[in-house]
Amino acid sequence: MTAHWDLPHTLGALRRSEFSDERIGRRSVKDELRENLIERLRTGETLFPGVVGYDDTVIPQIVNALLSRQNFVLLGLRGQAKTRILRMLTGLLDPATPCIAGCEIHDSPYRPICRRCRNLVEEMGEETPIAWMEPEQRYVEKLATPDVTIADMLGDIDPIKAARQGHDISDELTVHYGLLPRANRGIFAVNELPDLAGKIQVGLFNIMQEGDVQIKGYPVRLPLDLLLVFTANPEDYTARGKIITPLKDRIGSEIRTHYPLSVEDGLAITRQEAWVQRPAAVKVEVPAYIAEIVEQLAFMAREDKRIDKRSGVSQRLPISALENVVSNAERRALRSGEELAVPRVLDIYAALPAITGKLELEYEGELKGGETVARELVRMSVAKVYTTYFDGANVSAIVQWFELGGTLKLDELASSRSQVTQLGSIQGLMDRIGLLGIRPGAEDAERASAAEFILEGLYAHRRISRTEERGFFAEEKKREPIPPEPGRRPGNRRQFN
Repeated sequence: MTAHWDLPHTLGALRRSEFSDERIGRRSVKDELRENLIERLRTGETLFPGVVGYDDTVIPQIVNALLSRQNFVLLGLRGQAKTRILRMLTGLLDPATPCIAGCEIHDSPYRPICRRCRNLVEEMGEETPIAWMEPEQRYVEKLATPDVTIADMLGDIDPIKAARQGHDISDELTVHYGLLPRANRGIFAVNELPDLAGKIQVGLFNIMQEGDVQIKGYPVRLPLDLLLVFTANPEDYTARGKIITPLKDRIGSEIRTHYPLSVEDGLAITRQEAWVQRPAAVKVEVPAYIAEIVEQLAFMAREDKRIDKRSGVSQRLPISALENVVSNAERRALRSGEELAVPRVLDIYAALPAITGKLELEYEGELKGGETVARELVRMSVAKVYTTYFDGANVSAIVQWFELGGTLKLDELASSRSQVTQLGSIQGLMDRIGLLGIRPGAEDAERASAAEFILEGLYAHRRISRTEERGFFAEEKKREPIPPEPGRRPGNRRQFN
């Protein structure tokens, strides 16, 4: 890209440069996006770097909408990267775009649409000053709220401007432009579209169908050049009264987003977004099985009947939870004076505050309470991940140790060395940590984490028990009732002399 100071800065110089009338003046934003997208597709360049799991579902539909020059809406629950995708559309815009310097709506030097710029070009001609916009300057985003007004979106009369510049109040030069006109020659995004009041949605009709807006009843036509994109919750979008039908009809494509379809995709997203590699006095290593438990937690929650499906379970849940898991392990290592922090299952339970706030519960879940539901989800996640590593493994010696009366209560803040000493007293336990990829001679923190995971897995499968007070102990088996003797009623006892 040419530096901005090497680009033409007057209309005359612009006309003599590579930015000719044909290339800049007559090409719309949608044409620009289409041309740049076609070039990306030809070269095989990644369109939305960092967006995981949409390659075969969402991204092809977005590509089709852009190739069709359509406005579109992304429908999806919270935490599905909708806003991120919209912001990344700027990557398909030209690196630099000329506009008339000082224009509030970024008028094209070749086809100015506002009164101020038309007057300026008539007055200065070839010496009209030119400015340059970067892609990020051509993106305007608005979060829809019920208090948004027509003036916010389209514009209003500015009496102060009229007074300062000596214009009549009815003059077009007294207009204060809203967000839509200020997004001219760029991308205008509205998040949570159904939250816009009905009269504001009506205000979007002209710009979507006719390509122009009228401000405050002025007989002023502004043929804006825009790509309009929206996000919405599926339930709000389809519910009657949330979005007016004529506006919905004018949106070209309705694209559904989704949560990760596989745990592997979820792990990739969480690994990318979670703040795990952090500057600290201790080194942090997150075992694969801990990351899998945290990710599986979100998948379990999305399927749980006690959690509201309409609200969804955001991908922010495993991201926030993993950050808290790492922080708790970091805190333990710092207090124990260790150089290595390895998260354990108990750190996942310590991260409940990052989990409960992201679960919208149904009636049954409300009766149990958010923390109880979250604890049960952790237990189910541990059970599922444990099965992937230990399905068919012989752990009877470990279970037998508890059945013979063994108990173990671990101190959350104890050093890894003391934990390994305690865990090593359980017959057969340390012999099984190799199934988790723990090499011989591994650090105490790694061995302690792996051994505790095995115990938690046995607890999750109800092979042993655990309570806060007693720690791990043998699963209490229920005694089968003694069947009554033939011919006798239950509860009668034989009398002996």
